[in-house]
Amino acid sequence: MGQRQYWMLAAAGLLIPFASWWLLASSEVIPKVFMPGPQDVWMRALSWLYEDGLAADALISITRVFVGWGLSLLIALPLGLMIGTYRPVQALLEPLTDFIRYMPAVAFIPLVMLWIGIDEPSKIAIIFIGTFFQMVLMMAEDVRRVPAAQIESAQTLGASRSEIVNLVLLPSAKPALLDTMRVTMGWAWTYLVVAELVAANSGLGYSILKAQRFLQTDKIFAGIIIIGLITDQLFRLVHRRAFPWMYRKS
Repeated sequence: MGQRQYWMLAAAGLLIPFASWWLLASSEVIPKVFMPGPQDVWMRALSWLYEDGLAADALISITRVFVGWGLSLLIALPLGLMIGTYRPVQALLEPLTDFIRYMPAVAFIPLVMLWIGIDEPSKIAIIFIGTFFQMVLMMAEDVRRVPAAQIESAQTLGASRSEIVNLVLLPSAKPALLDTMRVTMGWAWTYLVVAELVAANSGLGYSILKAQRFLQTDKIFAGIIIIGLITDQLFRLVHRRAFPWMYRKS
């Protein structure tokens, strides 16, 4: 598929849902209070930006997400590499990590609030719990998917275990690792919104909850769209810049 066909399909994938949303809202089959149109959401987003402190809310939420997610990444990346590379480490840590990751992070909120309180550290802790265990196992699997032929070639050339990890496994797994970061960043936003719904007086999640109380559905839509756009497109851009060979014409 050429670049032109790709971008045409990508545009269609965005425009068709948008047009369907606009037609449904314009038909007034569903009252506007429940289904605002794109123009209503746009106007509300502008009002939020210039009058209600959207920039401050976004900055607070972005800071919380990046601190919690960054702490997860700082620990999960080396741990995932070790689990994916060394069988003894895998046997020691993977079963427990696999068990914990199926525990819903939301269920930890009462404990986090009891142990840490309701200030900023509790929100960061919820994001950490929600992303860390999944991130570790996904990164370990990314490393395990490196073709065995590459490892065997390095061993034939006399590479040591550390050289195989640093010069073969990590470079080969980088695209998949970045995809894992992108996926877990989405989860980090999910858990941030949950944390802000429970105990916060600022941030995008708190603003969405406040909008629900006053039936400001257009503001809820605006908040959801803003959350979706903040980091996902940034990760797509980074992935394209870091691995341009993956996006060449085929």
